[in-house]
Amino acid sequence: MSGLRGAEIAQEHDALLEDIAATETGPGEAAFWWMGQHTFIVKAGKTVIYIDPWFPNWPSRQTRPLITPQEAILADLVLITHDHADHLCPETLPHMVTASPNALFVGPRTATERLLGDCQIPADRLHTVSANETLTFQDARITVIKSKHESFDEHPILGFPFLGYVVEINGVTFYHSGDTIPYEGLLTTLQAWPHFDAMFLPINGRDAERFLRNCLGNLTFQEAAELAGDLGAGLVVPAHYDMFIGNQEDPNKFVQFLNAKYPGVPSWVGPAGTKVIVKARA
Repeated sequence: MSGLRGAEIAQEHDALLEDIAATETGPGEAAFWWMGQHTFIVKAGKTVIYIDPWFPNWPSRQTRPLITPQEAILADLVLITHDHADHLCPETLPHMVTASPNALFVGPRTATERLLGDCQIPADRLHTVSANETLTFQDARITVIKSKHESFDEHPILGFPFLGYVVEINGVTFYHSGDTIPYEGLLTTLQAWPHFDAMFLPINGRDAERFLRNCLGNLTFQEAAELAGDLGAGLVVPAHYDMFIGNQEDPNKFVQFLNAKYPGVPSWVGPAGTKVIVKARA
């Protein structure tokens, strides 16, 4: 990388972080930045939430990280959905402990040893959870939903390793599913909320070839559209489609299917790093 290009990238990183810091959201509003793969940054009121922060520059990445692990600042709350390295990232989280010194980290109870050990999260800044639990952080209420990443893999004591989160904050409700396929009861569980102002869902799908190489599956673009459509989401954002060769999908297929079957449900597709404002449904 040339010095000039490196300086340009640093300026881009600084501009993104300045945008997050400067963004103000009124009551009934939230802002989000999709950061590629299944990583999101959400700001609502004064609270900044990172979800599945994953910022190392792996050679296998098809898009470069928009910030470095050392630049993962401003976080008040960090939500981790499951222990796969592009979601629970031991190359990112130790740096976040320092970069965001007041952040609380939340992750699966099944991953406690990894979070405390490899990720170096202090015990007094870690809150571990399983499905059907809730926690309150500042003005946010977070409800934990189980996810099925090909299987549930429930531990008899520690609970479910694959999680999603419903976050209610500043009058806005959003759902980040983590990695999941459809399962009986998911729609019914989510129908407990009157509405979702935003839903962040994977669309990369699954097949036998990927399963045999231990690439666990997710919602197809049709399944993601149907989940969001059946719930009448205020906005649905497809994710987890862009990063690794052999595990990608075309988000335009998702948009076309959603528009055909659920024309009243809006969607948003990239580019990564763009600020999007979500407003609570009146």
